[in-house]
This record gives sequence, C-alpha cells and structure tokens, in this order.
Amino acid sequence: MLTIPGRIGRTCEGLSRRDLMRVGGASLLGLNLPQFLQWKAQAAETGVSALKGAKGFDTAKSVLMVFLQGGPSHVDIWDPKPDAPLNIRGEFKSIKTKIPGTHISEHMPMMADQLDKCTLIRSMSYTPNGLFNHTAAIYQMLTGYPPDKVSPSGQLEPPSPADFPTAGSHIAKRKPPVGPVLPFVELPRPLQESGVIGKGGAAGFLGKAYDPYRLYQDPNKPIQLDDLTLRKEIQPQRLKDRFELLKGINGSMPDLEKALNEYAIDEYYGKAYDLVLSGKARDAFDLEKESEKTRDRYGRTTFGQGLLLSRRLIESGTRFVQMNWPAVANGNAEVDSWDTHAANFGPLKNLHCPVLDRSLSALLEDMSQRGLLKETLVVAVGEFGRSPRIGVSTSGNSNAPDGRDHWPYCYSAIVAGCGIGAGQQYGESDQTASSPKDKPVHPNDLLATVYYALGIDPDTTIYNHLNQPRELVKGKPVTGLWA
Repeated sequence: MLTIPGRIGRTCEGLSRRDLMRVGGASLLGLNLPQFLQWKAQAAETGVSALKGAKGFDTAKSVLMVFLQGGPSHVDIWDPKPDAPLNIRGEFKSIKTKIPGTHISEHMPMMADQLDKCTLIRSMSYTPNGLFNHTAAIYQMLTGYPPDKVSPSGQLEPPSPADFPTAGSHIAKRKPPVGPVLPFVELPRPLQESGVIGKGGAAGFLGKAYDPYRLYQDPNKPIQLDDLTLRKEIQPQRLKDRFELLKGINGSMPDLEKALNEYAIDEYYGKAYDLVLSGKARDAFDLEKESEKTRDRYGRTTFGQGLLLSRRLIESGTRFVQMNWPAVANGNAEVDSWDTHAANFGPLKNLHCPVLDRSLSALLEDMSQRGLLKETLVVAVGEFGRSPRIGVSTSGNSNAPDGRDHWPYCYSAIVAGCGIGAGQQYGESDQTASSPKDKPVHPNDLLATVYYALGIDPDTTIYNHLNQPRELVKGKPVTGLWA
C-alpha cells in the first residue's frame, strides 16, 4: 500500500483531522500529509551558491535512482576481464558496445546497444570499516555517511529517528516540486537485509514529513489506487466543504491562527487537497495508460514495470524516484537476489541479466526519445560488487565453488542525463577488476554528484537531531562526468 506515516490530531468536534480529510482506504489528507508538504516553506535558504555556473551544476530537475540492492557482479555484467584467469573471468564471454573499446557481458546485448546514452563508471570503490555487509553499505550509499554502529556480522540496528536522512528526503526538502505531485517516491519494496528493514531509506533526523511516499506493491500486477482516490460516498464538493470547515475551525482560534500564519498550514492543507482532486498523482501510477508495446518493451516483471512506473512519476513532476531491485539483499539468488554466494552464473544468465538488460535499456531508450534525459539524472548502482576471485570468502560469508562474495573495493555504476557525457566510460579497473586503475569514485562522491546536478551544494551545512552541524554529504561531485 501507499503509506505516509504521521500523527493524528483532533478537532473541537471530536473528529480527527485525518477523519475530516480521509480519502480512499488510507490517510492522504490528514495532519501527516500537510506536515509532509511543509518542505516548501521549510526548505533552507542557501543563497547563491558559489557553484552557480559550474559545469554540470543545477542541470537536473529530477533524479531516478535505480538501486540494485544485493550487490551485482561487476565482473560478470559491466566489467568483464576476458584475459584474466578462469577463476576470475568466469563463464561468460564479452561483447562490443556502442562505446568504442568497451565490452560488457554477452548476456547484456540490449544494454550494449544503449550505452551510447549514458556513462559507464568502472571505478566505484571504498574500503569498509570492518565487515561491511549489505545494510551498512546501503546506508552509506544513500545517506552519504558511514553507519555509527556495525555488528560483527556487518549488519546494523533498525532504523532510528537519529539516522542520517536518505538522499531523497534531503532533496524533497531542499528542492520541493511544483504543483500537486509527490516529491519522493520509493517502490516496490523497502530496502532489507534479514530482519533489518528500511535502514538508510527514511528521513531520519529531518522528521517523518520527508519520508518517501512508499508504493510497496508489485507494479506488474494491478495497482491499488485507493489512497489517491476519493471514496464513492465523498463527493468533491463535500470534500471542499470539509476543507472550508477545517479552515474555519482553525481561524476561530487566535493562538492557532497565529501558528497558521507563521507556518502556512493552510497552504499545506491546500496542497494536500489539490493532490487528490487534481488526479495528477493518481494518473502517474496508472500503467493502464501505457501501450501494450511499451509495457512489453520494459518487460512484464516487477522490475520492468517498476521502471516504467518510475518514468511516469518523473514525467508527472516527482523530484526523486527510488526504484529498488525487488528482493531482499540476502535472498535466494535462484529466485530474485543479486547476492550470489551460493550460485553466481546460473542466476545471472537465466534471471538477473535478462531482466536488467531488457528493463534498463528500455528505460534509457524511452527517456531519451521523450527528451526526459535532458533534465533527469538516472543512476543505476548497487551497494557493492562481487569478489573477482570465484569461491573465496572476502566478508566472512561462505561461498559455493561458483559463488562470488561481497566486494566494495571496485565495482560499476551507470549514470545518464543532464549533459553527462553520453557513450563514454569513466574510470577503469585493474586487470582483475579488483581495484580502480584510475579515477576512483567513492559512493559519497556519486551521491554528491546527485546533489550537485540538482543545484544543491554538497558542502551545505545541515543540523542533526542534536542540532550539531554536519556536511550534507562527505563527498565531492564527479564533475569529470560532464566531459
């Protein structure tokens, strides 16, 4: 379902504001959504950035983050090493791409034909602090900060209000969208490793008002849009009457009226009201408006239809969309997970690569044809890669003879849009894909690049839950991507 957490307030008539503004089967017009919509009035005024006019700065209006949680094998997908020993190069052959001199896996033929629309980064790299498993790596990738507490297994504590905010939450606050659209949407499931769910995927100390709008449904099945639809018994005029009633109640209370003027709460309720009645957000989730041909091109999978839905959300004006690979980080690789300890080559050949190849290539092709890449930054990345050597343990995990373990020291990412060089490779790994040969890119640098493209200075000072000053992200933008 679509979930926006929040508190319940009561009016003097005994009804909750959520009751007054309830639509569909879930709360969309309760006190929580006006809080959720406060990003505009509360967005920090940073003045004219010294970066204004710099190459690549403020070129993006929106971001589509394709998060391949689980750790895809860079050696077997994006960075093959055909001349390396068999226990490194693995079972797959490589094929040419539209980037001269750059080859990728034979199981990615459609992406080979679409690489002229993006940049392939082959030098993602970081050195973990101790055993660094999925949750800790995800937290760093999406917040720009290392986790405070890591257990011996590399897992973290559950999400906390003291956590650093995920990137989409910062962006929802600092770059609010225009019009009645959702600022930050996450789909189709939360980030998860074992029992730790949602770590690195919430607003943390920014407050729940900036949490993502969560669509935890399978886009390859009919999507329930009740949250964005008026119940049959509530007509538009009736909702207008309730909205006016609420304004009247608030206006009759001098102290509250003062607060309303100060925080523009009427404006937030107005936006919440517009969000439902305009139908714009609801229409963005309606994949039935797409042709069968387009849906087939993306692939009739959770991931494929999720990317198509992500494109529709970007078109509607959503500022940040995060499409998670629809699997838990340490799930069954034979079914859905990139975490290929027990078996690497079979799942990649039969499931992962075919799905990723079709869907990601369709997204780049579609967004290019629609002109969306001009002002949308697309990033496809996982929390790390896989060990170059097959069958060895690098993170304390056991691995089958054809399995690959976690490897944060070198891996790959795809970036496209907003003037980033199309049809180029950035950085290179060594002869075994073990470490960058040149141009290393830390995950924090990639995140800083996202902020930079949106016109947000990565060095901006933020304040945590203890009112302590912190950098927005401990990284520097990779301006060389705008070649």
